Amino acid sequence: MDLSDLRIFRTVAREGGVTRAAERLNRVQSNVTTRVRQLEEDLGVELFLREGKRLHLAPAGQVLIGYADRLLALADEAREAVHDPRPRGVFRLGAMESTAAVRLPRPLSEYHRRHPAVTLELRTGNPRQLATAVLAGELDAALAAEPIADAPFEKVHAFDEPLAIVAAAERRRIEPPGGRPLAVVAFEDGCPHRKRLEDWFAGRGEMPERVIEMSSYHAILGCVAAGMGVALVPRSVLATFPERRRLSVHALPRGQDRAETVLFWRKGAGSPKIAALQAIIAAPKRAPSTGKTKARR
Repeated sequence: MDLSDLRIFRTVAREGGVTRAAERLNRVQSNVTTRVRQLEEDLGVELFLREGKRLHLAPAGQVLIGYADRLLALADEAREAVHDPRPRGVFRLGAMESTAAVRLPRPLSEYHRRHPAVTLELRTGNPRQLATAVLAGELDAALAAEPIADAPFEKVHAFDEPLAIVAAAERRRIEPPGGRPLAVVAFEDGCPHRKRLEDWFAGRGEMPERVIEMSSYHAILGCVAAGMGVALVPRSVLATFPERRRLSVHALPRGQDRAETVLFWRKGAGSPKIAALQAIIAAPKRAPSTGKTKARR
């Protein structure tokens, strides 16, 4: 049963016969008759009661006509949707946790306001997980820190993330106490910030004592504040941590102190929904008001 069969069936039902249906459909009568017979054979029922040249819907035809109307209307809606340049439907977006928590509330709120016909779904993960999900078609697009492979993806700059190493408040310098290696508190393997901190250690000719894996930034910062180790985090995350006074912040060398976050999607799979998010992210942010007004002269 295909859509053209349903369209022919519905026209025959409305016109009450093959002759007038053929004229309306601009088909020969024999073709219309054959297609109706094929549909009946496919369904295993008679759809029409035949009285000479007049056709009346049989009980099975009365059932099918309602479904035919709905299916054909849905097909017309789908045809219009794929040619509609406006964002619509479900938008499955992925992001790193820090991006989702700190960077996305403003643009996603604006997205909801501008494009109410879009339903947003958000999934968090590390860049490796997000890239795999985009390639598998589980996500339409994602936001993650570089490096993201060039070959399978299209990508655009989204944010620059200033980074810092954090330790417990009493630790003024990142030096191993008594020559003992420091522990690192980080996400699971695949997190680019963990890799950057491990590279920082390697550049100093050191290795972490161990890696303590956590599943959220606030858990990481809580462990650091308790003196369990050091971590590398986006500076934007620090402002959201209520125990900020229990941390000391240490600058990274120039060139290692920033991470570029990109919006990426599978090559050839761009859409109005992705373009709409790209436009919102690229829009200049308004400077916060100082609350001061100029004095009148």
